[in-house]
Amino acid sequence: MYLERALRLISGALILFSLILAHFVSYNWLFLTLGVGFSLFQSGFTNWCPMMSILKALGIKEKGA
Repeated sequence: MYLERALRLISGALILFSLILAHFVSYNWLFLTLGVGFSLFQSGFTNWCPMMSILKALGIKEKGA
């Protein structure tokens, strides 16, 4: 699996997970959704995402590399 695909998979899973927890446990889980959304938004401008750094450190390769 390549880096960008893993990033989309993790981001989508975190958003869905936090929405389910917000519905069944506490609305405070929506802050996780906010954090993931903000991270994706800022990465569109800066081309840097904390999760990408973590995935690179774990050895996940970029598609073109």
